[in-house]
Parts: sequence; structure tokens; C-alpha cells
Amino acid sequence: MRQAYRSRSAFILGWVWVAFAALNVFDLIVRYNGKASLVALAVLAVLTALVYLAALRPVTLFTEAALVGRNPLRTTTLPWASIEEATVSHSINVRYDGRLLRLWTPISGARERAKAQRRGAAPPRRGRFNTEPVLSPAEQAAAQALAGKTHADWVGEQIAERAESARRREQDAGQVRVSWAFDSFAALAVALVMVVVAVVAG
Repeated sequence: MRQAYRSRSAFILGWVWVAFAALNVFDLIVRYNGKASLVALAVLAVLTALVYLAALRPVTLFTEAALVGRNPLRTTTLPWASIEEATVSHSINVRYDGRLLRLWTPISGARERAKAQRRGAAPPRRGRFNTEPVLSPAEQAAAQALAGKTHADWVGEQIAERAESARRREQDAGQVRVSWAFDSFAALAVALVMVVVAVVAG
């Protein structure tokens, strides 16, 4: 079973940009007027490549066998038993074989962490009577467990738990695989070609 964790807002905005860029490319082709259209196409290509790298490509995948960290330029596949430690600062940092993998998603920004801290604080009492709904013991325990935790904290804990479980079952650590993101390089190459064409045409 695969689970994917990414920045939802960045992913949505990324696809909104792709749709916007596609409409503009169509318009520029239909109303082509030489140098100006080529420059606009080059700018759209560069911005779209950057949006793809930063917003659409990064994802953290959980599979049965491994953690897959897809960053802008590389994809790292870590068998669960090969993971030594997972900590969370601004990003989720995964240690393996004496090396460090920083996952691009999800991240823990200052605003999200402050919101999580406020969520974990007890609500202030207003007036003489408590009008807030009373939580059941199970709901109170869940609220305390989540108090002050961001989505990145939760995902980091899941990584650590899965790694510990794999080690307890004495699973084979397997081989860590790191590969270049050829899709990212293809997007950058297209952008570079468009820039060269716009410059040469001038």
C-alpha cells in the first residue's frame, strides 16, 4: 500500500500554474509575432520548469518495502530497515548509512508550528460557566498526543516507527538506491532550449 505526502497547497498551485502556462502557450502560438512571442515562451518555459521542480515533483512515498524521497533533482529509495533515525526541524531529516536525506515534503514552517502550539494549548475560560463541549477521555488523549505537532512531525514519527518495526522483524536492510531525476533535467533542458532560441532569434 502506497501513501504519498506532499505540500497540498504547492501541488494545487503548481497545477494551476501549468494550466495558466498552457493557455498562454496556446495563445502565443496562435498570435505569434516573432521575437516578443519567443521571449514570452522562454519565460513561461523557465518558470514552468522551476514550478515543476519545486512544487510538483517533490513527494514522500511510503511503500511496503521502502521509503521513497523524491526531491527536485534526485530520487532516494531507502528500505525501512536501513533507516537509522528520523528527526524533524524545518524538514524531515532521515539518517541512513552515515548519510542524511532531507525530505522536501512535508515541511514544518514557523507559521504551522505556531498554529500547532496554539491548538495544543487549553482554550481560555469565558464567563462563569464553561460552555465549551466536554471531551471524552479518548478525545482528550488524542488531543494531547497531537498537541504542538505539525504534519511533518507526524510523518517523521511514522518513518521512525516503520524503521524500528522493520529492525525488530530483522528485515534485510537491502540496498539504498539513489537516482537522478531525468524528468527534472528534461524540463530544464526544454527551458534552456527555449531561452537559446529566444536569444538567437534576437
